[in-house]
Amino acid sequence: MKSHSLVMLRRDFKHITRNPTAVFNAVLMPIVIMLMFVYVFGDAFDVGVDYVDYATPGLLLLAVCYGLGATATSANSDMTKGIMNRFKVMDVSRGAVLNGHVVASVLTNLIAIAALLGVSFLLGFSPAASFADWLGVIGVIVLLAFATGWFSVALGLAAKTPETAGMAAVPLVMLPFFSSAIVPADQMGPGIKQFAEYQPFTPIIETLRGLLNGAPHAGDVITAVAWCVGIALVGYVWASSTFTKRA
Repeated sequence: MKSHSLVMLRRDFKHITRNPTAVFNAVLMPIVIMLMFVYVFGDAFDVGVDYVDYATPGLLLLAVCYGLGATATSANSDMTKGIMNRFKVMDVSRGAVLNGHVVASVLTNLIAIAALLGVSFLLGFSPAASFADWLGVIGVIVLLAFATGWFSVALGLAAKTPETAGMAAVPLVMLPFFSSAIVPADQMGPGIKQFAEYQPFTPIIETLRGLLNGAPHAGDVITAVAWCVGIALVGYVWASSTFTKRA
């Protein structure tokens, strides 16, 4: 099982790195958005601190989300283009196929996060996080990437075509823009404000923001972990069930 998972991981990661569109969306697009918001829109937002310090935690989450379309599309391609039948003949573990997609997604996200953090420091990002806080940031990001990876694989397996699989991941990409990622939720209009406060990504962003500021709020941390675990569980059960039915 372990060796099968490693083979699938290498295969899926190679597919991502050889796809220029996937690499741009996963790694370069979050950097473009950071430059746009910090240099073009940053002065328009009154957030009480340097805008790059405020926006970086939300953009870290955005970097995770921007690679999900490629994960969903890759999972769907395996399902709809006969690859699964070949794996059956080769007696490859079914769990290894799904694990490969998820772990490749997590690794891609970590590369995107590292690149985004590097650019943010060049732009003047100055966190007050301790070593323990940074470990917490890494833990939350990995947990989020793992959860959204499973959910994206589930979306891909459930879709009829690779094109619809990619479109199915678009709401996950858009959701951070309706959270506290770009501006504080209390500066939003009625309706959008309440949605931003109670949607799953806001407590995750606030947890990252608190950790990077060296003052995480326990309520945000608990809520963020609960959302990540819930998303991961739903994604895993959904993906496993769909894979069993269709593969």
